[in-house]
Amino acid sequence: MKQPGLTLTLTALHLLYWRAWAALEVSMEDRREVLLGSGAEIPCVFSLDQPAADLKIEWFVSLSGGNKQRIHYKTGSEEPQVEATRYTDRISVSYNSSTNGNSVLTISSTQLSDEQEYFCRVSADSASDEKHTQLLVFQPPSPPTIEAEKHVSAGSDKMEKIATCIAENAYPAPKVLWHKDGIPLQPSDDDVYVMNSVTVQPSFLQTLQSTLHLKMVKKEDKDAEFYCEISYFTVGGESMMESDHVKITVHYSATELKMYQVSPERLVKEGDRVEIRCEGDGNLSPAITFSRNGDEIESQNENLMVLENVNRANSGEYLCSYTEDWVNYLHSNFTLKVHFMDDVVITPEQPAELDEGQNLSLSCNALCSLPTRTVWYKDNKQLDEGNILTLSSVSSKSSGTYTCKVQAPDLPELSGESSVDVTVRGKPEITDKIEIISLENKNMFNLSCSTTGHPTPNITWSLSDEQTRVDVWNMETDDSVISIITISTTSTVNASCIATNEMGTVLTSISVEPDKFEDSTTVTTGTTSSSTTGPPTSHNQTEPPAETDESPKKKEHVRKESSGFIIAILIILVLLLAIGGSVFYFLYKKGKIPCGRSGKQDLTKESASKDDFWWR
Repeated sequence: MKQPGLTLTLTALHLLYWRAWAALEVSMEDRREVLLGSGAEIPCVFSLDQPAADLKIEWFVSLSGGNKQRIHYKTGSEEPQVEATRYTDRISVSYNSSTNGNSVLTISSTQLSDEQEYFCRVSADSASDEKHTQLLVFQPPSPPTIEAEKHVSAGSDKMEKIATCIAENAYPAPKVLWHKDGIPLQPSDDDVYVMNSVTVQPSFLQTLQSTLHLKMVKKEDKDAEFYCEISYFTVGGESMMESDHVKITVHYSATELKMYQVSPERLVKEGDRVEIRCEGDGNLSPAITFSRNGDEIESQNENLMVLENVNRANSGEYLCSYTEDWVNYLHSNFTLKVHFMDDVVITPEQPAELDEGQNLSLSCNALCSLPTRTVWYKDNKQLDEGNILTLSSVSSKSSGTYTCKVQAPDLPELSGESSVDVTVRGKPEITDKIEIISLENKNMFNLSCSTTGHPTPNITWSLSDEQTRVDVWNMETDDSVISIITISTTSTVNASCIATNEMGTVLTSISVEPDKFEDSTTVTTGTTSSSTTGPPTSHNQTEPPAETDESPKKKEHVRKESSGFIIAILIILVLLLAIGGSVFYFLYKKGKIPCGRSGKQDLTKESASKDDFWWR
């Protein structure tokens, strides 16, 4: 199949030589260009002034030494003949033997060795003419690759190798032009040197290797971009390709060192792990030495010093240094400050017991390397800020645990606290009114009384009729007492709860009227109370104080129905069970026994720890 444009070429050649009016004239193109591996068509056009009976057309290829080799021919009306050459299987020829005839040589799968001169000779009668066409075969190179040098020394007066560029498998060999930041680098004897080499492969394809050298590389060249530009010939003219852009690693010595803290990224406190780095403004990795007070400090990393679990003794100035070629000595200093806080101390550590109305001043201090903020708490509630806490005119409510918390605002991780117990001595206080709890036996009742104070009060009961007393249970915590008395009566009884310690005595009284408790009833009564500072009143007194102006207030609840007839023989047993049950029932009503709590709780006349009771 003819190549595109071949018809136009033949037409042009015909017109040109038709005007020549020669007896025999052959015309061919000067050159024909193809890509390696493609097909090549070489046209030959001739003209005759009259038809010739013995027209002969022959095709030749040039050989070394100026010789020719015939590869194809046709004589008159005979069949075309192919010579036995290396072209035998790859060529075909078309013939048109008219007076304005032509012949086209077609070569398939062109090879680099096909790049030769091809001759077309036409003979008619005694006339003969011959022309030739130069066939050019091209192969573009593969995209160029570039590799930058990993070590380029700055300031050297020697040529430093910068990068190498390679373009492979081209024909003919391509050309190269180096660029720096887009500016072409022209080879010169002083600053730029380019070394090119071409390697011919067995396939006759050629590989170009180009190396760029520069003199007096500067520190700033580390940011420059280098690349190579490859230009090559192909069908239709010249073309070009660029390599990737690369940066070189310029090695230059430091002119100064810098020492700084890497970790922690905050102020340093005792117990921290501290990392200090030393770096120069060069990109070499010199052997850096760390020291303090002339003593060298070992480091696991060339430019990193690590101090584990530092304390205030590690505070001070540290030095890093290095010497290049025993000439260029550089060093840098870093001052490390390890912050600390000693134990928090409250003064007085164990204050004496206070009497009500007295004043107390507590001082809280902690030696710290930073400014601190001090806050006082009692029962997890903030009271005040500052080192001094003043308690004025203390009362029983002032008793408790006071906590002082100290913190450095600039370094919140630096903090501490301490606590002190404050005890206020005072006469007892009755905290709850006397409660009446009727039992299953309508003639039996439990009375309860609660009091607090320091020293811990002692509770006694005074009854207008001591014959009604059945039993008494006292439960004691650190500064409080709960007392329960069981009475059995069918008539009105006056009862007084008397709380006494060495600071004074208080009492409260009620009247119990059984005939008003038809059902099982829990009654919280209004009571009268009084206090004295003299000796405690004997619990054997039969008449309560006459301060009973307040009428009792009773809250009645529906009594549970009786479980039926009680057999006479079990009366005594029921009474005993009722007394025990009444105690537990009372405690349950008071919230002293939590619902669902497992385990046992002793109820004795001995004192009990505050942890043994749950308060509601």
